[in-house]
Amino acid sequence: MCEIFGFSSSKEEELNDYLREFYSHCEEHPHGWGLAILDSDKFSLYKEPVKARNSIMLGNILLNPIVSKSALAHIRLGTIGERDFYNCHPFVKKDNSGRRWTLIHNGTIFDCPDLCKYSTIEEGETDSERILLAIVDHINNFESFKGEPLSLKERFDIISDLISFMAYTNKLNLIVYDGEQMYVHTNYRNSLYKLKTESGVFISTQPLDSNDWEELPLNTVISFLNGEILFEAKLHSCEYIETEEQLRFIENFANSLKVDDEKYVW
Repeated sequence: MCEIFGFSSSKEEELNDYLREFYSHCEEHPHGWGLAILDSDKFSLYKEPVKARNSIMLGNILLNPIVSKSALAHIRLGTIGERDFYNCHPFVKKDNSGRRWTLIHNGTIFDCPDLCKYSTIEEGETDSERILLAIVDHINNFESFKGEPLSLKERFDIISDLISFMAYTNKLNLIVYDGEQMYVHTNYRNSLYKLKTESGVFISTQPLDSNDWEELPLNTVISFLNGEILFEAKLHSCEYIETEEQLRFIENFANSLKVDDEKYVW
């Protein structure tokens, strides 16, 4: 499907080496790439519906130091939605209070009728963008009812409950950032890992070097603040186990998206 990368830290670090390794996996995920630098004073978003290694833009970005305390990256193997800019991750949406939410997703929503209503207002065509719209919608509703901004814990409880609900029969590996805390979830074994450093934590679909990467806990939402675990939700029972029918669906759709065989530029 896709691969996802996240970084949360209490201090800035240069991310180029890990990002180069991450984007080098694009041969199996050729339908687009994305990068979000999430620090509030230098937020930036880049994405293209081309293979990462064929991107002149990404090659130029990686020539310069990428230094940040928070970042997300994505390479896409499309399962829902055409090969288009608006279907590339990360997705970004502000809530009614002006808080910016950013999401990357590795997986497919096979059954969640509650997300269907967002298909008429999303910019692209993906189930992943609908997840973000649902998150922001829930935050807006709870904040409107409360009449004031939600706390860190209140936001975490809302997001963890919503993710646990959506995880039933669906593959839901994702990272969401709300400007303060980074929410991480996997319900598919051996598909999301973390590397703890002195000041932060790296998250990746695959280990990116020979250090001691650990598999993230299955079926539970965790949030990180400045590289440290802030909250951890109760374990849910919605582990995703891929069926042959689902695998055929994913393969058939991915094969239908044309990929130009261009020369590598970096």
